[in-house]
Amino acid sequence: MANQTLVKSQSLMQRAQVVIPGGVNSPVRAFKSVGGQPIFFKRGAGAYMFDADDNKYIDYVGSWGPLILGHSHPQVVQAILKAVPNGLSFGAPTPAEVEIAELITKLVPSIELVRMTSSGTEATMSAIRLARGFTGKRKIVKFDSCYHGHSDSLLVKAGSGILTLGIAGCAGVTDDTAQQTLVVPYNDLIATQELFATYGKDIAAIIVEPIAANTNMILPKPGFLAGLRALCDQYHSVLIFDEVITGFRVALGGAQELYDIKADITCLGKIIGGGMPVGAFGGRKDIFQHLAPLGPVYQAGTLSGNPIAMTAGLETLKELQKAGVYSQLNNASRQLKQSFVSSAKEHDIEIEFNYVGGLFGFAFLNDPEQKFFNKFFHAMLENGVYLAPSAFEAGFVSLAHDVKVLKETSEALHNSFAELVCCV
Repeated sequence: MANQTLVKSQSLMQRAQVVIPGGVNSPVRAFKSVGGQPIFFKRGAGAYMFDADDNKYIDYVGSWGPLILGHSHPQVVQAILKAVPNGLSFGAPTPAEVEIAELITKLVPSIELVRMTSSGTEATMSAIRLARGFTGKRKIVKFDSCYHGHSDSLLVKAGSGILTLGIAGCAGVTDDTAQQTLVVPYNDLIATQELFATYGKDIAAIIVEPIAANTNMILPKPGFLAGLRALCDQYHSVLIFDEVITGFRVALGGAQELYDIKADITCLGKIIGGGMPVGAFGGRKDIFQHLAPLGPVYQAGTLSGNPIAMTAGLETLKELQKAGVYSQLNNASRQLKQSFVSSAKEHDIEIEFNYVGGLFGFAFLNDPEQKFFNKFFHAMLENGVYLAPSAFEAGFVSLAHDVKVLKETSEALHNSFAELVCCV
């Protein structure tokens, strides 16, 4: 894989920069933090992606999470091909959206009613509006460096993309909007309790990633999520779990199944679209009865419940209910960790690696400016492995990451670390 050509990717980037801001439709794709040339992909199969120049890569991004079955899964593709001749969109109710809503409410016990959206950002934004409408309160609490989409009130001290670009804040977010968002450190229950002691009467909701996947990957400390649940109960605030990433990826019932915490509102995305643009938010019936057309909180989406996206998501969720799926994902992540840790240790490189189910994150210790990560990222590319082009993003394994793929990854890790140590 070494010395692969990227002629077509370079040409596409030159063309893109003329007509698209920065040449990309989402900032992290620009490779700004890691440097070098963004890669344009044209095809995916199983655990692999192929770029415009026909170079092959093992994919640990998985379209940022939804491809839990792997690229172009046969059952998902067949279901989509069967649905396409019936129409791509109607802007009207369809049978598929009823089926997937029934399945989601069955698999996630805290969700009694669910509303589809077209993105995770729409889901979190709408969840905040609903929480305010339900409680009559204005302020929300989020956690430092956690990312919940790019709506104004949630970009205050956001993680992932904001951290990747080194942006202190976001131009265009007004001070008035920012003042309604209270921020505390993730996993700091005492600071959150102190915040509620001061502002509790006006806090509509806490929004939290139960596993902080948008700041690499940070697991909740014992008692942290339960403490948030207790605070919301005490102050009559709404607990919102942003499970856009963790939903159906770390367990069939999401992170709230793992930690035995019931959220009032849960935001979903990624996997329930099977790779198509989809989001959703659902939760307690008494809260969702405030949502239009039942209640006064307005939320709408012309393409929400798109039949093709619903079909892809429904087929994906059916596959995830099969026996052994989550143990297989967990085993793949465990083997990946073993390869990372053993290869790094062999070359005297300190690394931290966390995983839950099919979600993982790693960080090089003593690398505060991510200089080593950036070199490692490009070394892995040269050795045929595509990781997230940011030290702050989580990674994803799929059911297609089998023994063969993991062995190839282990070899790429060994070669990459050896090359980097050799050049130091």
